[in-house]
Amino acid sequence: MANLESHIAWRYLFSKKGHNAINIVSGISAAAVAVVTAAMICVLSVMNGFGTLVEHMFSEFDPTLLVVPAEGNTLRTDTAPIASLYAREDIEAISMQLKQTALIRYKDHQTPARVMGVDSLFTQTAHIDSIITDGFYSVWDGAFDRVVMGRGLAAQIGMNAHFTGALHLYAPQRTGRVNMMRPDLSLRHEHAFIAGTFAVNQVEYDDQLLLVSLPLAQRLFDYDEYTATALRIEVSNPKSDIRKQKAEISKTLGPGYKVLDRYEQQASFFNILRIEKLLTILLLVFILLIASFNIIGSLSMLIIDKREDIQILSHLGADEATIRRVFLIEGWLISSLGALIGLIIGILLCLGQQHFGWLKLGSGAEYVISAYPVQVQTPDIVLVAVIVLALGFIAALYPSRKIHIS
Repeated sequence: MANLESHIAWRYLFSKKGHNAINIVSGISAAAVAVVTAAMICVLSVMNGFGTLVEHMFSEFDPTLLVVPAEGNTLRTDTAPIASLYAREDIEAISMQLKQTALIRYKDHQTPARVMGVDSLFTQTAHIDSIITDGFYSVWDGAFDRVVMGRGLAAQIGMNAHFTGALHLYAPQRTGRVNMMRPDLSLRHEHAFIAGTFAVNQVEYDDQLLLVSLPLAQRLFDYDEYTATALRIEVSNPKSDIRKQKAEISKTLGPGYKVLDRYEQQASFFNILRIEKLLTILLLVFILLIASFNIIGSLSMLIIDKREDIQILSHLGADEATIRRVFLIEGWLISSLGALIGLIIGILLCLGQQHFGWLKLGSGAEYVISAYPVQVQTPDIVLVAVIVLALGFIAALYPSRKIHIS
């Protein structure tokens, strides 16, 4: 019986109706669903593209895993749990970092900055050379302390990689009393010379971050050599199951530490991205819901047009439920046809943008890429298809349930 219902519905989909307006409305219904479906695929793919692009930018600087204290701002590296990390064969490098806020000054310019002290293994946990925009990477040249700062921060302070003047760094003393007569004596002071600038194309890095040697940071912030704010970890096989390694390292360290992967290190950004994606889906679903009203109108007109066929099917033994299913499948087929066409168009447009870059963002140093990034993901295709087909089924359900055999 199900095959008979589908066969009748399929014939109704392409057969000539008694009124040409029904064909037009059905075509408009399928076209509306197709346009919204294609729009959903394109919008979600562009958001995926921007997300992957920014994720790649972060991965140039952020380590694979970051160990931070569960409470407080600093951790000790001379403890047994930390020592156990060095015995793990799946860890390639462990780099200490000490990051806090300080005041930096160059001649008449001064601004607060996030000063991050790094050790000699930092380059094994970050692709720093790939994001250097001017000069070179160095925090110690054997004779003088060096700094590498974000491109935006360098512009704020009025420096570039070729300046030879010293950059001064100031931080409040953590211990002792403040001399109200000479408050300047309560500041710890260090100086270094700029070596280069970098750009991650993210404000929190480019406009705020300053890289110095770990010993300089420890002197500036008054910490000993075993104190850090985080440990940067690079695993031996980056393509392995990071979640499994993260869980094992967390178990090794115990509850006093938190192990963050790259997504958790930038949790605020990725949470905003997920919220934006969800809101976009909800907005497009609302538009699709409006487009689905065309299916209700088309199916209602078809039911009126096929009153004689309904009577014939009833006389041949079809009950009311069977006839309702015929028109339910008919409405669902209209939605399915639009969904299929929309999926094909959306995927082809995205693949075309991905390979040919039809839509341009612009050109010049201020643009990271010249064309809109696009990444088609299978879960998005499945999600869009399920949403469109579900709404199409719901839209067809209302008019089909109004059929009554007299």
